[in-house]
Order: sequence, then C-alpha cells, then structure tokens
Amino acid sequence: MKITSFAKIAAVSVVALSAAGCSTWDSMSSRQKGAVTGAGVGGVAGAAITNGGVLGTVGGAAIGGVVGDQIGKRR
Repeated sequence: MKITSFAKIAAVSVVALSAAGCSTWDSMSSRQKGAVTGAGVGGVAGAAITNGGVLGTVGGAAIGGVVGDQIGKRR
C-alpha cells in the first residue's frame, strides 16, 4: 500500500487541527479528551487505509471518536 503525498498532508493537517482545537485540555473531561484523541487517530488511520479517501477518513474519525469516548469513560 503506497501512501500518496496528499494523504500524508491530510493526515498531518488532521493531527495539527486536533491539537490546536485542544488548547484548553484542562477544562475537558477524560471522555472528551479520549473522543478528540480517538477521532484524530481514527481519521489518520482511515486516510492511510483508504489512500486519502474522504469516506475512509471521516469514517475512521467517527469510529475513533466513539472508541476514544468509551475508553475515556473508564478513566
């Protein structure tokens, strides 16, 4: 599986935007932090798996957000 430069740029952009949106970590609950982190990781994974496909990126972010929320619930 060859990852194109567009997919790499998209993945870095998703991570950067997620980090910028989390500038107020202190006021977030552990579930919210988990959901944001999971969505970022899921979006990057979805983009990598589908070679930058929009549906794969959005789907990965959605699934990652749900998984991160459930993991954060246990902390």
